[in-house]
Amino acid sequence: MHSSIQRIGLTGGIGSGKSTVARILVAFGAALIDADVISRELTAPGGAAIGELAKQFGPHIITAEGAMDRERMRQLAFSDSAIKGQLEAIIHPLVSQESTRQASAAVQSGRACIVFDIPLLVESGRWRQQLDRVLVVDCTEETQIARVMARNALSREMVVKIIAGQASRAQRLAAADACICNEGLSLHALERQVRELANSFGL
Repeated sequence: MHSSIQRIGLTGGIGSGKSTVARILVAFGAALIDADVISRELTAPGGAAIGELAKQFGPHIITAEGAMDRERMRQLAFSDSAIKGQLEAIIHPLVSQESTRQASAAVQSGRACIVFDIPLLVESGRWRQQLDRVLVVDCTEETQIARVMARNALSREMVVKIIAGQASRAQRLAAADACICNEGLSLHALERQVRELANSFGL
């Protein structure tokens, strides 16, 4: 029998409001498993990926504090897709393992719903079969650009580049079982939309 716990994949482009939606779902009682947070912990001082990263890419990729040098790694991976592949081969299985561990803990503690916050859910392909539903937070590209420029003090060109590297809106929407259109909504209106969805997730 399928367990009654709902596994929801949450995704959306940069600046879509995905993190805000995640916070609201947590406030309604969902357990949140955040792939980005896990990935950062793995590459922090003493993180589970550090030994393998140093072996694969050399000690210069580790900072004096013992963390992965994110800026240096980003430049390497950006300029060489083989390096990007090697990095993902180290990080992704560990993220997967830790996500599974956190999900089991949430099931043990009796949560009705687990939300997996996965930035590259649509791109990675391997997540879909582990989820009951995919929730996409959507908005126009112009809105994304304006929000990210304001929030991260990045140039328009840089934001456009980041968006180009993510799945397109059409690809994300095609993968969605449910969608929240976060366009011109007040926080209150957004919360109301999320509450309706949360009810259908058993929260």
